[in-house]
Amino acid sequence: MQPDVSIDIITRSEDLPRLEGSKKFFHSDELFRIVEQTRGQTPYMVVARREGRVVARLLAVLRRRGSLIPPYLFSQGRIYGEGEYAEGERSEELFGMMLGAITRRLRRRLCMYIEFSDLSSKMFGYRLFRAEGYFPVRWMEIHNSLHSMAPEERLSARMRDRIERARGKGVVPTEVTDFDDFRDFYRLLRAFYRFKVRRYLPPERQFYEFGHSDNCLLLATKYRDKVVGACAMVFSEGNAYLWFIASRRKSYHHLHPETLIVWDALRAAYERRCRHLYFMDVGLPYQKSPQREFILRFGGKPVGTYRWFRFTIGWMNRLLSFVYKE
Repeated sequence: MQPDVSIDIITRSEDLPRLEGSKKFFHSDELFRIVEQTRGQTPYMVVARREGRVVARLLAVLRRRGSLIPPYLFSQGRIYGEGEYAEGERSEELFGMMLGAITRRLRRRLCMYIEFSDLSSKMFGYRLFRAEGYFPVRWMEIHNSLHSMAPEERLSARMRDRIERARGKGVVPTEVTDFDDFRDFYRLLRAFYRFKVRRYLPPERQFYEFGHSDNCLLLATKYRDKVVGACAMVFSEGNAYLWFIASRRKSYHHLHPETLIVWDALRAAYERRCRHLYFMDVGLPYQKSPQREFILRFGGKPVGTYRWFRFTIGWMNRLLSFVYKE
């Protein structure tokens, strides 16, 4: 512990203190305000101060989730990354203090479970997570490097031919800016995620706010004025993060919209001079994963990492800790 450090949790945007040199979108004032305006979500900014100066902060989002089929209602805590730190203050000890504070707050809010992902390194905070009762689940990520060569140079001849043929048939990328495109964009995302096991999709209002942010891009792949592919990207610290992605796979299968939307995202990140494109949710590292194998065709690198979970219900947390025991 650092006795000269105090921890606060901010729940209103007007009370947010400034962090010098802040660059991480997932822990930014902007994302806090977007979440604050979104129905069913509550932002919590954990702030660490030393002698009144902000030295670290971490943004957590409490999501209320529910459905009629199947019937369920619960809340989930979600954190992307380990937070943001002032220069010279990148310390796991500060993270441990913020982790303890947000875990206690979300437990009091009867949050069913808390999930941490997209940490900077696989072993970051391992001891601290364990001390707070979290358990790790092996996860898979894919990173595409964009700074060393153009994305075209990493494609196979077959993939290049597929993309060229689809372009020749009139499949084009479009930035989502007008109301009609936005409506079709969100409709496709909602239909795509409806039957996914991990099918959480933010409300429409949140995507609308993303579309008006300089740090986000909503991209649609269109054919004859119909949206056949959609993705939401975030730009942070010179990198691009592919957050949500969907495509039509039946009526338009011959156009390979799943290939075109990934390719359009890569090109958009490259044209913005991003160093890497990170696919944020490739999934569990099964020996055979069609989704992983598909994404790797674009020249990316698979990276094994951890996601950390903690369930508020004690027996459930102990059971899952045993199931995912390393």
